Amino acid sequence: MGEDSMKLVTFTIDEDTSIGVYQEGKIIDLHASFLKQLMTAGEARAQEIANAHIPRDMIGFLEGGEKSFAYAQKAVDFALQTDDSSLILDREDVRLEAPIQRPQKIICVGQNYREHILEMGRELPEYPVLFAKFANAIIGPEDNIPFHPISEQLDYEAEFAFVIGKRAKNVSEEDALDYVAGYTIGNDVTYRDIQRRTPQWLQGKSVDGSAPLGPWLVTSDEIADPSRLDISLFVNGERRQKSNTENLVFTIPKLVAFISEMMTLEPGDIIMTGTPAGVGFAMEPQRFLKDGDIVRIEIEKIGVLENKIEKVRR
Repeated sequence: MGEDSMKLVTFTIDEDTSIGVYQEGKIIDLHASFLKQLMTAGEARAQEIANAHIPRDMIGFLEGGEKSFAYAQKAVDFALQTDDSSLILDREDVRLEAPIQRPQKIICVGQNYREHILEMGRELPEYPVLFAKFANAIIGPEDNIPFHPISEQLDYEAEFAFVIGKRAKNVSEEDALDYVAGYTIGNDVTYRDIQRRTPQWLQGKSVDGSAPLGPWLVTSDEIADPSRLDISLFVNGERRQKSNTENLVFTIPKLVAFISEMMTLEPGDIIMTGTPAGVGFAMEPQRFLKDGDIVRIEIEKIGVLENKIEKVRR
C-alpha cells in the first residue's frame, strides 16, 4: 500500500474526529493537509476532491485504495514542507481513537497458538475456529475497559490483528498479503463464565467495550513478514503472555484465503488472529482482572496498547 510506510491513526481534537499519520510524537492531519495542498494549488473543487480521496474516516480512506495512499503521502510531504501548526499537531493535544471505528466485520480466530490450545485442554484444530465481535465492542487506546457487573471472570487476550485493505473473495494464499492494509494490536477481552455457559462463545466475547484496538494501523509495507513478531501482555507490570506470531497454527495468508472462500472481506474488516498461552482462566489458581488493573500489550514493530480496567456501576 504505497511506497512509504505509515502509522495511520484516527484522532479527535476539539470534538472533531479525523484521520492522520503519526510521526515522532506528532500527528499529521491527512484530510486538512490534502485540502490545503489542493487550495494552495488553486484547485477550484478542493473540498470535494479532498472529501473523495482522503475522507475523515479510516474505512472511507481504505476504500480509496492505492490512489488514496498516494495522495496521503503527498499530503504528508506538503505538511512537513510547510511546517503549518494547524496541520501538524502535538500528540499530547489529540485523543487517539481506535484506528478502525465501525467495521463491517470483526472476525476472531480461536485456538490459533499451539501453547494456548494445550493450556485450555483442547486438540489442534483441523480448520480455523472463527467467532465474531461487533462494532459495539471497539474502544481505543485511551479508553478504559469497562468491567460490566455481569460476571467476575474478566480475562485478557493479547491479539495481533490485521485490517483488510481491498475487497477480497476467493483469494489465494500466495496473493493474500496484497489484501492486507496493515496491522494493529487488539485485546479480545472475555467474560469467561459467560463465554463457556453455551457451546457458542459469542456471549462472553461481544460485550460492550470488549475489543480495545490501537494505537494505530501500521501499513503492511512496514512489516514485510508478519510471521516473526514478538507479542507480550502485562498486567500491572507482570508479564502474563509471551510468544511470537511464528507460533500461529493458521498464518495470515491461510486465514485470508480460508475466510474469503466463505465471505467477501471488505476494506476495514478486522481479523484478530488469536491469543498465546498465559490467560488468567488457565492459571492455577485462576487470576482474573480487577477494577484498576492496567493491561499492556506490546507487539514488535507495532507498539503498545495499554488500557485500564474500570468497574461499571449499575
